[in-house]
Amino acid sequence: MPVAIVVAVVLSAILEVLDSTVVNVALPHIKSSFGATTDQTTWILTSYIVSAVVVMPLTGFMARRIGRKRLILSAITGFALFSMLCGLAWSLGSIVAFRMGQGMFGAFLIPLSQSILFDSFPKEKRGQAMAMFGLGVVVAPVMGPTIGAILTDAYSWRMVFFVNLPIAALALAMLTGELADSPTVKTRIDWAGLGLMALAIGALQYVLDQGQGKDWFASHVIQAAALISAVAGALFLWRAVTRQDNIVNLRMFGDANFAAGNAIIAGFAVAMFGAIAILPLFVQGLLGYPVIEAGYLFIPRGIAAGFSMVITGSVLVTRYDPRLLAVFGLGLTAASNFMMGGLNLNATFWQLAWPGVVGGLGMGLVFVPQSTLAFAGIDSSQQDEASGLYGVTRQLGSSIGIAVVGAMIVRGIATDTATLTGHVTAFSDTAYAMLNPLGLTPDTPEGAAVLAGQIAKQAAMMSYARTFNVLGWVAIALLPILLFMRKPATSGGAPIAH
Repeated sequence: MPVAIVVAVVLSAILEVLDSTVVNVALPHIKSSFGATTDQTTWILTSYIVSAVVVMPLTGFMARRIGRKRLILSAITGFALFSMLCGLAWSLGSIVAFRMGQGMFGAFLIPLSQSILFDSFPKEKRGQAMAMFGLGVVVAPVMGPTIGAILTDAYSWRMVFFVNLPIAALALAMLTGELADSPTVKTRIDWAGLGLMALAIGALQYVLDQGQGKDWFASHVIQAAALISAVAGALFLWRAVTRQDNIVNLRMFGDANFAAGNAIIAGFAVAMFGAIAILPLFVQGLLGYPVIEAGYLFIPRGIAAGFSMVITGSVLVTRYDPRLLAVFGLGLTAASNFMMGGLNLNATFWQLAWPGVVGGLGMGLVFVPQSTLAFAGIDSSQQDEASGLYGVTRQLGSSIGIAVVGAMIVRGIATDTATLTGHVTAFSDTAYAMLNPLGLTPDTPEGAAVLAGQIAKQAAMMSYARTFNVLGWVAIALLPILLFMRKPATSGGAPIAH
């Protein structure tokens, strides 16, 4: 078993998935360091995600053109270089530009890591390799906020970028000596298709990332971006149907398992990563948890996800129908969100942590079986390209989830505040009952201020609870899609996709 390759590609994948979440915690520190506004700071995240999503579908094309080994070594080197530059950034504009470079090189790491593992192991050992791979790519993003909080609190926000350098160096050293060269194919670049795809995906990602801050379609910029995405996307799809040499082979979606697998992984990303995205805001902004303690909440989820990934990848997926495992995984994902939706303002640490454990167990039971099912009918020559498309689908699902929950929280708080204010007035028995233990009355400035604060907290709690419940129903709604998937002949040979 080529252990060095497994370790190296897991480290390569960790580089990308860890960096997508570890920076979040450091944003307030970066903001104060550069004197930036909140809207300007979000570009640190947006630039990375947009560039990664645009480049990721090109994985197969680039691997054929320059070779898989050369591509992954270049991707790791480029990612490390731009990570160092991010840590050395002297202004907001420079760090946004360097994050874009990070995203462009990091986009190749997950798809290539999957494909390399798929081709490097015999079928009887692929389950073990995939379990190790999944352990890295699932636990890393879940633990990202905790790692980011510790590094930022103990050292500086710059450390969240410098931490990538030793990981990249070790991965490079292992892959350089162990990974075999792959043949290259002279392939004509479809510049028109490439441009249309970049416009469609990039503009859509921009709408998802910036829509909430710009009040969605009330903004002419968001309207223009949505129109550009729709038109470019339609033209790109038309070219894909009418041409054989399109930059990305969308005919792979003709395979029912691959199409259904992409739909499920996108929906799962909405349900799971949408919840993970709002959890720090929920526990820090509303419940008042310190940054470090809020970061610790992710540790039980990460441990559960790692355990689930190993057991599912090395044992369960080889013994049971992957579709049945996915049913349990989606059920646990739904239960996790419903548990969060049932909490109140007095929730304790473990009341917040246990839903994470349930959700973490569900992650392994969804990721591994879905990858097994989705890639069952994909030819080995198309693995790089299929992995790239699968990664884009997951990323867009995650972005949609984050955008949707953000909009739901903001609009829900406004609606619930208005509703509660209408029912709780200075003359209502409810107001007097709430303030009486404090020795206050609602007709005094002090009492009115306390009453307004309680209404705001209750409205926010109602909005968060409703959002978590909606995400639970999203997971349930994915179950019928499994009916369109065929059970693969073997369960051990498909790559796990993050």
